[in-house]
Amino acid sequence: MRSITIEELERIDREHSVVIDIRPKDQYDRGTFPGAVSIPAEKFDKEILSYEKDTAIYVLCHTGERSQEYVHLLEQEGYDAQNVEGGYRSYLKLSLARYMQRESEEERKKKTAQIENSIIKKFRKSIWRPFTKALNEYQLIQEGDKVAVCISGGKDSMLMAKLIQELCRHGKVHFEAVFLVMNPGYNQDNWKIIQDNARLLGIPLTVFETDIFDTVAGIEKNPCYLCARMRRGYLYSKAKDKGAGGSKSILQE
Repeated sequence: MRSITIEELERIDREHSVVIDIRPKDQYDRGTFPGAVSIPAEKFDKEILSYEKDTAIYVLCHTGERSQEYVHLLEQEGYDAQNVEGGYRSYLKLSLARYMQRESEEERKKKTAQIENSIIKKFRKSIWRPFTKALNEYQLIQEGDKVAVCISGGKDSMLMAKLIQELCRHGKVHFEAVFLVMNPGYNQDNWKIIQDNARLLGIPLTVFETDIFDTVAGIEKNPCYLCARMRRGYLYSKAKDKGAGGSKSILQE
């Protein structure tokens, strides 16, 4: 089975080729490789027949794994097909890397300020007010607390980090925040994306490494359960090392 990188895909002759995105339509609508056509996996067998067999077909999924199966099917039917390595995620990574290289430090600070302002203004009613109301109602943060915000890399934990950061800067209660990120064994691409996103958002990370993924790799029964418990244990331990255990720690995974 042949494959193609995102960089190579950008240089193909689009007149005699097509990029097919097999992810669900709602994911496609949120973003895809420029010019890609949406044919969700459940409709693939029927809709692919509309393409002539002399058309070069490049199949895209989210990670580049599921698409391999469809490339294999196309090859069996005589199509000229290739798998897009890393899928749409590799396109996002490439776009972010280019953005970070292109943008000056001053421009990044301006972008970060825009994000921070949007939390307080644009999303004040839907996000900021419910967040501060919950903190006040349940007295989650007290004067002089040291709070550990544990970031997994997803949008939820990144948003939590920005909310805590804004509260620390502008809130009436004075407290200290530490932003912890654990690497349980991510591949280099995923690990870089997390760090690049934090840099873009202006979140200062405290990073520590573990070998959790290697530890649970050979576990047959409930490896995900064990992984989750180990990750939480490491995070609590690191929070205590940073002085947050004696007050409060906010975990977001």
